[in-house]
Amino acid sequence: MHREKVVQSILLSMTLLLFTFLSACSINSLAVRAVAGVLSGGGESNVFTTDDDTELVGDALPFAMKTYEALLEADPGNAKLSLATAQAFAGYAYAFVETPADELSVDLVDQQLAMHARAMKLFLRARDYALRGLEVRRKGFLAALDAKGPAAALKLTRPEDIDYLYWAGASWLGAFSAEPFDFSLIVTLPQATAMLQQAEAWNDTYSRGAVHEIFISYYAAAPAELGGSEQKARAEFARAVELSGGHSAGPYVALASSVSVKNQNEAEFRELLGKALAVDVSAVPSEKLMNTINQQKAKWLLNHVDRFFLEGQDSQ
Repeated sequence: MHREKVVQSILLSMTLLLFTFLSACSINSLAVRAVAGVLSGGGESNVFTTDDDTELVGDALPFAMKTYEALLEADPGNAKLSLATAQAFAGYAYAFVETPADELSVDLVDQQLAMHARAMKLFLRARDYALRGLEVRRKGFLAALDAKGPAAALKLTRPEDIDYLYWAGASWLGAFSAEPFDFSLIVTLPQATAMLQQAEAWNDTYSRGAVHEIFISYYAAAPAELGGSEQKARAEFARAVELSGGHSAGPYVALASSVSVKNQNEAEFRELLGKALAVDVSAVPSEKLMNTINQQKAKWLLNHVDRFFLEGQDSQ
């Protein structure tokens, strides 16, 4: 059933893209908005997020992403479509570019570097679309962010902007994850974290702990001067697991691949990934795709333990 829905979505996207290119400036903006509303109004659950066939989704997403961009050219003031485009680019960057890059053989360094660079660009593209949507909703946000910093810009936002702040911040940190030694990104991290902290302050339970899950890896990797600490990472992990009801593989994978590896604690690493694999991917339909991807990542990590731990260095 999911395959049929995805195929229908792709066929619709193909028709829309052709119509966009052929009609150019003559497109009726009301019609574009009506179609864009269908594409962007699905919330957290849609034909992509509820599918567990990662290859099918990975093949379909790029066409959908370009369709979103084509529609945005016809209707640049559509904030919801900007958000949907940000979500698509960020999801694709994480699941189908950065993660496969991390899993490449150690002798494919050049290819890995190229894929990480591409992931960073896709994440930043996602960030910019989320910020674009936020600017549509709150005029002057970008100018305030550039001139006065995140505190001044966030004063213009309201709780109903939480989706935009989350995806802007998440994509921003995603870019940092892909290229952690890019100084131009490092100096902007306070802006990204401020957006996520604002989202967390408005709604600690947002998307069943999504903000907390992101902060697991961030606090584990960030230097102390940028707020990093193992204690914070573990606190975010505990809250993420609590809010997800244990039905998300993400927090377990995040803590294992960050804190457990950093501490060279192989026993904890294996235990956490075992819990990730025990998650029922059908329990929360809207998270089926991401849970499937994270479980695939957990299996890969367990099959390549020797990449992360020195023999005899396991701490109990």
